[in-house]
Amino acid sequence: MSKQQVLLHQMHINRAPTGWKVKTVGESCLIRNDLRRPISIEEREKIKGEYPYYGPTGILYYINEYLVEGRFALIGEDGDHFLKYNSKHQTLLVEGKFNVNNHAHLIEATKECSVDWFYHYFRHRNITAFLTRQGAGRYKLNKETLKRIPILLPPLSEQKAITDILSTWDRAIEKIERLIVDKEKQFNWLQHQLIINSTLNNITWQHCRICDIADRIQRKSNGIEYPILTISSAAGFVLQEEKYSRFMAGKSVEDYILLRRGEFAYNKGNSQRFQFGCIFKLNDYDEALVPHVYVCFKLHDEIDPVYLGHVFESDYLKHQLGALVKTGVRNNGLLNIRPEEFMSVTVPIPPAQQQEFIAGTLNTARQEIDLLKSQAQAYRKQKRGLMQKLLTGLWRVKTDLENVV
Repeated sequence: MSKQQVLLHQMHINRAPTGWKVKTVGESCLIRNDLRRPISIEEREKIKGEYPYYGPTGILYYINEYLVEGRFALIGEDGDHFLKYNSKHQTLLVEGKFNVNNHAHLIEATKECSVDWFYHYFRHRNITAFLTRQGAGRYKLNKETLKRIPILLPPLSEQKAITDILSTWDRAIEKIERLIVDKEKQFNWLQHQLIINSTLNNITWQHCRICDIADRIQRKSNGIEYPILTISSAAGFVLQEEKYSRFMAGKSVEDYILLRRGEFAYNKGNSQRFQFGCIFKLNDYDEALVPHVYVCFKLHDEIDPVYLGHVFESDYLKHQLGALVKTGVRNNGLLNIRPEEFMSVTVPIPPAQQQEFIAGTLNTARQEIDLLKSQAQAYRKQKRGLMQKLLTGLWRVKTDLENVV
């Protein structure tokens, strides 16, 4: 095989688009690792400032001096993000005055490859075949290996036309993501106002123990197969095999609790979002099995489950549950809180009309956020389709952005 054929084979294509070149990164790009600057955490603390200090996946710190100035693309030298190329960016686009540590390669523009083209071309590209393994889930991309990776190169004018299109989509996605962040902050403020602040000095509200407004559930499977779920602090109930990439229950599934739609479960595992465990309501399944270590319960009819779901989401129980933790975290990662202790913590219960109002108000606010997230996801999907067509030459553009046959 000729060198050209080898590169085409590595890219899993038969030929390059008309007018495009097939080269290696080393032949077409300038790798400026001479500009890298490793700085220890201790040293960074001494030189805090305004200039970004980048690692392979983003800004790590800000310091008071800079070594690099200009527009560059960065691609990591090591890390686990290489295995998540579909969902995580493999490259960064940086501009201005900044610094880069020794875990990222700096790419400078040449007459054959623009910084923006490199950034978009490798942003979600699978390059795992070129990596060396450093242990479980960690891979390394050294400079010599990077230089050997193949890259398709249209003329610079077409590179610009293509990257301009993709950057337009990026700006639209970033705008929605900023709006989501703002809406989330507004939601958290509203949730705090309606639940936390409203409980203060409000004589119409009661504080009830969970055991007084709910019945604990310990029912077992009746031999019928059900979905097996676990609780994620970020997403609520999820299929066990999706969270862990494998079936975890084994024979212990016989001890699992049968939960029904509208019933709650408390996962005693601590997380970054919920330090003392999280509570979620089963919404998406009529019936499902959950681990027997969860404390499961069903509310009495006079309590609005949507309202109480918002109470739990607000982490209202944080201080009460924290006070119950006697010996920290057990070896299995579960907090040492007994079921009867959990069922004795108190929650704020307003009159039924207020429960309904709070639930409806917060649901409307949450739906706005969910709609924005769906819109952002649709934009990402559309952009990925564009990348597949534009970065491979299946769709061609002129420098004036008009389609050509």
